[in-house]
Amino acid sequence: MKLVRALLGNPRAVVRGLGRRNFCAPSEEYLKRNYANNEAEYNTVIGSITSQRRHYLLRDVYDDMMLDGVKPERDTFHSLIVGTMKGARMQDAFFFRDEMQSMGLVPDVALYNYLMSTCGKCKNSDQAIRLLEEMKRFQVKPTGQTYLCLLHACAASGRLDRVYAIVRDLTAAGLGLNKFSYAGLIIAHKNKAALSDDTTSKIIELVEQSKGWSSVDQTKDNAENVMMGISEEELYNLPTAEYIHRRGGFIAKHLTVYHVAFHACADLGDVQAIERLLEMLEKDGKTPDVFILLQVMRCYLHAGDIERGVKVFEDYMNSNRPAMVELYVTLAEGAMVGYTPRGMQLAQETLINMNSRGFFLSPKMGNDLLLVASGEKTGGYTTANLIWDMMQARKMTPSLPAVEAYHNGLKEREIPEDDPRLMLVSRTLNNLRLRVGTGGGR
Repeated sequence: MKLVRALLGNPRAVVRGLGRRNFCAPSEEYLKRNYANNEAEYNTVIGSITSQRRHYLLRDVYDDMMLDGVKPERDTFHSLIVGTMKGARMQDAFFFRDEMQSMGLVPDVALYNYLMSTCGKCKNSDQAIRLLEEMKRFQVKPTGQTYLCLLHACAASGRLDRVYAIVRDLTAAGLGLNKFSYAGLIIAHKNKAALSDDTTSKIIELVEQSKGWSSVDQTKDNAENVMMGISEEELYNLPTAEYIHRRGGFIAKHLTVYHVAFHACADLGDVQAIERLLEMLEKDGKTPDVFILLQVMRCYLHAGDIERGVKVFEDYMNSNRPAMVELYVTLAEGAMVGYTPRGMQLAQETLINMNSRGFFLSPKMGNDLLLVASGEKTGGYTTANLIWDMMQARKMTPSLPAVEAYHNGLKEREIPEDDPRLMLVSRTLNNLRLRVGTGGGR
């Protein structure tokens, strides 16, 4: 049983060890150990865990509800399935779906949309198709949003054939394609198993076609999604999902198709396509937002053109627009491509400059950078050491893969076994492995 009590701030909560409660415990002892007594309190716990991204604890909370004899209603299952969707935990999502059905509750269209979105996050389009068939059996009417969730689940798997079949179904039903439809088509082309020479040309063609997009299905479940704190970008697993609530010009929502196109071309490392998209954007009278600039930087840097990547960064910093930590992180990560002396030095300078300006790494940023820096096979390992120290200064424990990579890099160098840094990293690695062994690192 996981230690959820630390997340709740409930004065009655105390440490509960692994294993299940003893049903014969005296009522006084039970009250001391329990952290929720009814469905409302459990819903608060579920919301807290989801907001802290500890989605792996949701099954344990549900188990506790069952042990306490608290029967979850439809709203509770909504919260549980939304939590598993946000954590991309498909097995848990379908477990809750099965539990819900066993209690006589048929999932509604919003829940099926969340389940399809989870399938997309896990790149399992077959399961998403089966969900649509299940909806028909239970006579749950799909909405336009349902088909978009399905389209994006298939796009994530690169199933271009299925994506175009869904597009045909939408148009046959009299539903026009909107910006999210075109975004899904672009993602499908980028993810297809056999990339062709004209992939980026097709992406650019789709951007042009999207300029006349129309609205899809005016009866979408927006109220449900807003209540659950789910944006359409998150529901469809767009690359902008984690930034959609950022301010300061980070995301211009009317540029959705451009966002996906720039992201796809950066992933494909096609500098010419990126520059063509920039020309199209300028011709449309639109200014690149921060997300687009990140993709331009990423493309240049991954293509080995450090100077042009730095120029994009410096131009933004000189534009009097608000500085953002993602700009520093993208420059530092891209500079490390190829592990050239110039690039590794630039990465260090960028991180030091970032820190001096009061910007700090999030756990995800720190983990991503540490994984990349740990791949350096020659040199003094200075950049990886710097990132580790920055995370330690913020009392952040890196993820197991990041610590393993960093530890392996240290061991490859001539460092004494009693070196304080190596000893700390080894101790951290052992502790993380123990936690993963008991399920805490899921």
